[in-house]
Amino acid sequence: MNNSDQSFSGGNPSRRSFLKTLGVAGSVAATAPAALAETTANIAAPTYLNLIKRHSSTAANDRIRLGLIGTGGMGIGDTQTALMVDGVEMVAACDLYDGRLRRAKELWGANLPTTRDYREIIDRQDVDAVINATTDHWHEKISTDAMRKGKHVYCEKPMVQKVEDGHTLIKVQKETGKVFQVGSQFVSSIIQAKAREILKAGDIGELVFAEAQYDRHSAMGAWQYSIPPDASPQTVDWDRYLGSAPKRPWDPLRFFRWRNYQDYGTGVAGDLFVHLLSTLHFVTGSKGPNRVYASGGLRYWKDGRDVPDIQMGIYDYPKSAEHPEFNLTLRSNFVDGGGGGFLVRVVGTEGDIIMRMDSLIVHRNKFPKAPGLSIDNFPKDQQEAYLKEYNKLYPAQPEMESPKEFVYSVPKNYKGDRYEHFVNFFNAIRNNTPVVEDATFGLRACGPTQCGNMSLFQKRIVGWDPIAMKINSAV
Repeated sequence: MNNSDQSFSGGNPSRRSFLKTLGVAGSVAATAPAALAETTANIAAPTYLNLIKRHSSTAANDRIRLGLIGTGGMGIGDTQTALMVDGVEMVAACDLYDGRLRRAKELWGANLPTTRDYREIIDRQDVDAVINATTDHWHEKISTDAMRKGKHVYCEKPMVQKVEDGHTLIKVQKETGKVFQVGSQFVSSIIQAKAREILKAGDIGELVFAEAQYDRHSAMGAWQYSIPPDASPQTVDWDRYLGSAPKRPWDPLRFFRWRNYQDYGTGVAGDLFVHLLSTLHFVTGSKGPNRVYASGGLRYWKDGRDVPDIQMGIYDYPKSAEHPEFNLTLRSNFVDGGGGGFLVRVVGTEGDIIMRMDSLIVHRNKFPKAPGLSIDNFPKDQQEAYLKEYNKLYPAQPEMESPKEFVYSVPKNYKGDRYEHFVNFFNAIRNNTPVVEDATFGLRACGPTQCGNMSLFQKRIVGWDPIAMKINSAV
């Protein structure tokens, strides 16, 4: 298996000093709302969020032995981040390209056991948990087999390629009781935790709209991954790789640049929209949209791929116990001449929250009590009569002006959301506590993106049942 996505690095590699916190970048006036007023001009040092409790030491019998299935860019990045967590050790690795197995030994020791057959990994008695960093079309099969063999699973996003496979994983997770975490790590970010706190406190009023974008302007960002010179049917187990996908002759592009093809991946929506939806669902507590419309096309990367390089989506969220009715727009552009960028913006009736990779900005713009005047077109007598009543209803009163903008940024020593995501995963294994992103959460994030792909290719609105987690034919 392989996963060559190079995005989302794990952050500062230092293991010994972790700040579990979110710093306040600017001073906040004492008139700020409760969720925002974390420091004042009288406090020199920033105040931090205490999000994760850690043990001071890890007992030997608490060590977690890790197997990696899919030793591509994402698999290596995940494993390197996982090994930053105390008490985690690397046991074995699997990939279908021999060169990656050699690379695994270079990274984690010449004596590291390696194999082309993932079943040898999950059969090992010395493996407690696996990272499933394979292609999307292998996620369900390998994760299911691993849990049934008694292994805990960290599965890269999107959790599944098809909605029905998501229901299989939910069922298997419940039956086996194994810890299952989806690897959309933004939900473990202290930035998202702060946004959730601010929204819940009502500091931006009532939610009405959200928008998110993830644009890129590079060949690697557009999945033009490098192909090793020795790639061949002799160095790659092509038949095993195809699995449930249609049978085809050997094609190195379809192996090393698999995200470009619907047979193995899920396109822009599955790769990037899932991150944006996971973030939004975590911040708002939402279970998901009920209507999806998508558009886009192939504008620049005409390299034989059968997925678009620009995609946009409109997602309608119904009223629920967690939030009012609101609308979401998504965009990802792989040929962004502006240089690319990341943004998640949640808009309320009295402000907005802007989330970026390493910071969070809150704007507050409360509606004034007085609606204002537009009476210049009235005759004088009507202006005077209107003003008399208006001043009774809205008498002039002096009010303190509060800050309009609050800026938060992560501490310099922050190890990153992927590190936090693995801490959450390993804590769940050790302490039998819930993960932040289980199989149900994972399906509610990736199911709507499958609707988006259907909408794009079929040129129609697609319905989604966020409770039952099923695609609706009629909307």
